[in-house]
Amino acid sequence: MEGLPNVIVLADKPANLPAGLLTPTEIAYITNQFEVHEKNQFEFNKFDHWQFIHLLDLEEHTPFKRAESLRKAGDKLAQSLNEQKCESVTIIDCLTENNATFYLIEGIALGNYQFLKYQTKAADKRNTLKEVIIISQIIKQASIDELNCVIEAVWMARDLINEPNSTLTATHLSDALSDMAHKVGIKVEVFNQKKIESLKMGGLLAVNRGSEEPATFTVMEYNPQNAVNKQPFVLVGKGVVFDTGGNSLKPTGSMKTMKSDMAGAAVVGATIYAIARAHLPVHVVALIPSTDNRINSKALVPDDIITISDETTVEIINTDAEGRLILADALVYAKHFNPMLVIDLATLTGSAASAIGNVGAVAMHNDSENYYDTLSDCGFKVHERLVAFPMWDDYAEMLKSDIADIKQLGGKSAGAITAAKFLEHFTDYPWIHIDMAGTSFSEKRDSYRGLGGSGFGVRLLFDFAKELAEED
Repeated sequence: MEGLPNVIVLADKPANLPAGLLTPTEIAYITNQFEVHEKNQFEFNKFDHWQFIHLLDLEEHTPFKRAESLRKAGDKLAQSLNEQKCESVTIIDCLTENNATFYLIEGIALGNYQFLKYQTKAADKRNTLKEVIIISQIIKQASIDELNCVIEAVWMARDLINEPNSTLTATHLSDALSDMAHKVGIKVEVFNQKKIESLKMGGLLAVNRGSEEPATFTVMEYNPQNAVNKQPFVLVGKGVVFDTGGNSLKPTGSMKTMKSDMAGAAVVGATIYAIARAHLPVHVVALIPSTDNRINSKALVPDDIITISDETTVEIINTDAEGRLILADALVYAKHFNPMLVIDLATLTGSAASAIGNVGAVAMHNDSENYYDTLSDCGFKVHERLVAFPMWDDYAEMLKSDIADIKQLGGKSAGAITAAKFLEHFTDYPWIHIDMAGTSFSEKRDSYRGLGGSGFGVRLLFDFAKELAEED
């Protein structure tokens, strides 16, 4: 005989627990442990099902901190449910706060992700949890539908980031992005090597010179009839599928996680997918230049001079600063769309990761103060936070070249800022740059962000797109 459903009960105090579900003895025990020992999590094995009781202190933190605490609690619940081999769980929402249960569910869903594609005994390790049923008078079905769109997109981004370069070349990445686009009716075009050459994308072609695999440039566009923005909002994602550093070769330890150097591309593609699947009324374009950065006799070397597609000449200082070269061509191409705003995402500099670690991303911007403020607020809301660095003109002095229009690299200091100043040279529109080098990949499990690719940026940009739609 099938047992009763596994249940998670959420309440703010024992008095608000459903009496019909728990026995008087159980409620008395919970009350005692809560009041005397400040215990707020309980598990009851009913032999044919499990009951998980969570008493949430809704006054403990500020709203943003409370939301993050709930996501982490959801991740722990997901681990407990999988340890107990639960396939389904019903959440009974006894709370009165609008979003508390929602954040906990978000943490459960994000924390349930695994990447087991290459494990031969994956069935033994696969999470059992497949379904979360919600009983709530507060949470609306539309919110759950939207959350499902975003969770799916985060998982898609993580899958791409976790894929090894042996199975994710630039061509494979473009194919994966095209498949995503076709599922939700996004217009997509992939430029091959000849098209890239005809567009004179000298940055992308220069980085690709050392590779046996061709470069690609993917253009994705979602333009619904009810779009609130007349000019598109453009996303640009760095798609270096593996970075050896080229002739400025990385040490072995620094090369280990470089399959994730295309995290910006994965996040941008997954974000536009989520926006389209959720039918947000926003015109969005995603641009993804992609290649690997390898070494052969034709590979780029320091002291080379290359020409970007806007005819800017660039003096090469270090071939391991390749991301800004391919982004330069993408930022130039963005001008074709007369954008209202361009946001680029890239695992660009170790300097950014050194400055703030893995708890946020470094951001810089020009001519976009209001957009940046909104984006920053979204970052706190979804806990994908941004730290603004200055973009003073003094830093541009470090990029002056004696033999070309601009140097590719500044000095030893302020590396994240001079990288942004380099990119700024190729913009003539409102622009925000996000250097997510510290947040895109983790070699040990990081709560609901998981192990490996985090998908950092999908939830941030989706929430920003929602704000754009609502403001307009």
